[in-house]
Amino acid sequence: MSVDTRPAVDDPVTFGRVARRPRWIAALILALALAAGFAWLGQWQLGRSIASAPSDGPDTERVAPLTSFATTNTSFRDDQLGRLASVDARLVPGDWVLLSDRLNGGTEGWWLVGHAVTSDGADLAVALGWAPTKAAARAAEATATIPTPLVGRYLPTEAPDMPSVEKGVQSASSVAAFINQWQDFSGTVYPGYLVSHAPPSGLDRIDSPKPIPPEALNWLNLFYAIEWAVFAGFAIYLWYRLVKDVVEHENEPEPSDSDQ
Repeated sequence: MSVDTRPAVDDPVTFGRVARRPRWIAALILALALAAGFAWLGQWQLGRSIASAPSDGPDTERVAPLTSFATTNTSFRDDQLGRLASVDARLVPGDWVLLSDRLNGGTEGWWLVGHAVTSDGADLAVALGWAPTKAAARAAEATATIPTPLVGRYLPTEAPDMPSVEKGVQSASSVAAFINQWQDFSGTVYPGYLVSHAPPSGLDRIDSPKPIPPEALNWLNLFYAIEWAVFAGFAIYLWYRLVKDVVEHENEPEPSDSDQ
């Protein structure tokens, strides 16, 4: 004759009591370990789901003549962004603009922007170099020159900002605003500006990193990441369901004699 060890009806087994039993504590630790492993796999798959899209555009790091990809008096195109360009040009004396709030290596300072005229007579804005102070940028105007050919990174114009109270000082690298300040404008202008790779004496080279390629979403890897998250949740739920089944089983009333 077997002895019934289940508790009486007036002393029901609770979920907490069953969950604290050594076997179910060990099962919980195992479930948490599995969930952590699944979560790590999901995070790994999520990271792989976002990757740089393959670029079919031009090599931005190969120096090409500016005239080979950019056209004057037109809009700036996406395939021109950040390309290294070379151009023969000369600076127009006195046509300087200082740009404020320009970061270089995380330090705020000033750009000296000059007005260049290319060998074919077109106007081109050139960011010559960076200085930590306005005075240092202004002092470089006296001796500023550009090499032949001029090599730099071609970038799009920025939206003009509010007019400065001081002539020749602004915060946006806006070609439209430059035109209004240049003494002699030919009417033919490049829509972007060039960041020179060879700063004049007294200025630092301006940070102009390679453009970051667009990112593409890999839907298959994203689906796998979601699957691993579901598996992690299921591992915890399975432990809960097993403990719940034990509680329900042990709380079943004893069959009466009339039921036998």
